[in-house]
Amino acid sequence: MTSKGRVTIREVAERAGVSMATVSRVLSGNHPVPASTRARVLRAARDLDYVANAHARALVGGGRKMVAVVLRQVTSPFYAQVAEGVEAEAAARGWLCLVGTTGGDPGRELEFVQLMREEGARLVILVGGVVEDDAYRERVAHYAQALDSAGARLVLCGRPAPDPDIPALVVEFDNEAGARAITGHLLSAGHRRIVFLGGLPGNTALDARVAGYRAALAEHGLGPEAAHVVDCGLGRAAGHRAMTELLKAGGDPGPGDTATPDTAPARFTAVFAGDDMVAAGALRAIADAGLRVPQDISVVGYNDIPLAEDFNPPLTTVRTPAEELGRAAVRIALRDPEHAAGAHHLLGTHIVVRDSVQPPPPGIEDGGSTPV
Repeated sequence: MTSKGRVTIREVAERAGVSMATVSRVLSGNHPVPASTRARVLRAARDLDYVANAHARALVGGGRKMVAVVLRQVTSPFYAQVAEGVEAEAAARGWLCLVGTTGGDPGRELEFVQLMREEGARLVILVGGVVEDDAYRERVAHYAQALDSAGARLVLCGRPAPDPDIPALVVEFDNEAGARAITGHLLSAGHRRIVFLGGLPGNTALDARVAGYRAALAEHGLGPEAAHVVDCGLGRAAGHRAMTELLKAGGDPGPGDTATPDTAPARFTAVFAGDDMVAAGALRAIADAGLRVPQDISVVGYNDIPLAEDFNPPLTTVRTPAEELGRAAVRIALRDPEHAAGAHHLLGTHIVVRDSVQPPPPGIEDGGSTPV
C-alpha cells in the first residue's frame, strides 16, 4: 500500500472500461449486472486496491457505524477490560463493536485488519504492548495507510506509534511513571534488593516498566548493579515458574543488570511483578515455599485487575485505566476525526496500596540472613 492517495471510483471505472454508475451497482450488490461485467469491475477494484470510502458511504446511508478492537487474547483481565471500554463507548453512540483475537500472530492481525477495512469499519483499534521490530513498524505503517485510504482510522491503544508521521491515533497510559512510583513505594518501605519479575525485551509496555523501575532505583541513590530483571514474560504460569526458580537459586548474578531465574540476586526482599497475573503466580510460589507475603517477601503488581484485591494477601499494585483506555480510544477518534490521526494521548496511573508490602525482615538489608 502506498500513500499516494485514495483510489477513486472513477479510476476503477476507467480500468474496467465501464461507467461509474456500473461500478457503483457492482460494489453495492443491489442491482443486477452481467456476470462478465461484474468480474471485470471486481478485478479492476482488486488490482487498484480500491476500498469504498466509509465516510462517503455514511453520507448516503450505506456506511456501517462499526468499530473493531483487536486483542492478543480475551482471557487476560486487562485486555478484557479494554475491550469492555471500547464496546461501552461504541454502544453509547449507537455503534457496533467487533472483537478479534490474534494470539500474537501477525498474520491473523493482518487478516483481521484487512477484513475490517473491506467491511467498512470506521475505527480499527489495536490493543496492547508489542515487540517493536522492523517488521512491526512496516506492518503498522501499512495498516494505517490502508485504513486511511478507505476513509477509516487506525487507533493504537496501549502502545506507541512506530512513526509519528503515520496516520494513526495513539492512546496509552504512562507505564514508566507507574513503574517508577510503585518501585519508589517499595524503596520507601526500606527495600533495596528488588527483583523485577516479568521482563520481555523489546515489548513496548514492559520495557517502559523496566525503565521506570531502573529510574526509581537511581533516584534513591542505587547504582545500575542494583537492578535485577528476570525476563520470564507475562502470565500466571510464567510468574510461578520464575519465582519458584528464584527461590530455589538464591544466588547473586554478579555485575550487570539482568538476572535469569537460576541466577537470583542474593537476599532479595521484594518483587515487582510485570503485571498482576505474574504477581499471582509469584504469590503461589512463595506460599508453596513456606514463606509469607509480606512478612518474608513483599510483592507488588501492575494493572490492578479486579481480582487483585482478592489475592492472599490483597495486592499492592499500579492501577491502569484499562476500561477508560478503551473508551478514550473511541471517544477521541470520533470527537475530532480530521485531526485525530497522528495525535498522542497519555493517561495517568496511580498506586493502590493494599497488604502485600511491609519493611524487609530485620537484618536482611544490612547483610543479615536471607529469607530464601
